[in-house]
Amino acid sequence: MDGGNQSTVSEFVLLGLGHSWSMQVLLFMIILILYLIIVSGNIVIVTLIITDPHLHSPMYFFLANLSFVDMWLSSVTTPKMISDFLRENKIISFAGCMCQIFFAHFIAASEMVLLVVMAYDRYVAICKPLHYSSIMSLQRCTGLVVSSWTIGFVHAMSHLFVIAQLPFCGPREIDSFFCDMPLVIKLACMDSKNLDMLMNVECGVVGITCFILLLISYTYILLSVLQSSRTGASKALSTCSAHVTVVVIFFVPCIFIYVCPLNITWLDKFLAVFYSVYTPLLNPAIYTMRNKEMKIAMKRLGRYYMSSQGKT
Repeated sequence: MDGGNQSTVSEFVLLGLGHSWSMQVLLFMIILILYLIIVSGNIVIVTLIITDPHLHSPMYFFLANLSFVDMWLSSVTTPKMISDFLRENKIISFAGCMCQIFFAHFIAASEMVLLVVMAYDRYVAICKPLHYSSIMSLQRCTGLVVSSWTIGFVHAMSHLFVIAQLPFCGPREIDSFFCDMPLVIKLACMDSKNLDMLMNVECGVVGITCFILLLISYTYILLSVLQSSRTGASKALSTCSAHVTVVVIFFVPCIFIYVCPLNITWLDKFLAVFYSVYTPLLNPAIYTMRNKEMKIAMKRLGRYYMSSQGKT
């Protein structure tokens, strides 16, 4: 891996999602609208949780962080994809490509750990309700969030350190809309099979570990719920079902892209779009539509906005 600094490739060509101009324009309008909804929706959720005193609890503290992470997860690749729909030559610099790889894995790994933290929060709330306030203190909640970012940073840096030093001398075409790690590794001027496998294993360690911890947490929660009262069980299941839905939506594409790749081009592109666009779009929708307190907070915000407009 010594030839990284002597790479003759200074930029890569992204082949994108489609080839016909009409398809490019259609995708431009659809993805642009979805991205605006993602950013505005997640900003509203973060603002709502910060400003509404009724939502100042650990669960909503973690939800605000999840919305923040989702907004940046989509922003790593989507703006570039949107602008490229209107360009004939979809070029990305070597530095830009490395930045996409770093931030995509940094934010994705952080979100995986954050989802585990949110499952732990629900476990404590449901299985140890009398000790919840002492266990989930502000200091511990902050520490858990910082830990999720730290793990994500270390995970991403380990990938960047390896990939940035690979020798690239051509070809330089990436059959996707962003610099995805497996596709970039294949362009290296060396036998990359072992390295590709090593990177998949490293992704698998983070992804599968988080997924197993999530399964354990929700198994304990389910067993505890089945032994509790019907009213408490119904509320707990309603909250946890939203968490489980988000976990499935987030982890399934990641597993088939990085841990157990299918190597089917059109399917890989679909999963990449789903992972970077639809997951950040669905997460806030699932949490707000299935959460009674969030609905009430939204109504309070709406009434406050209307009253302030009436005064002016």
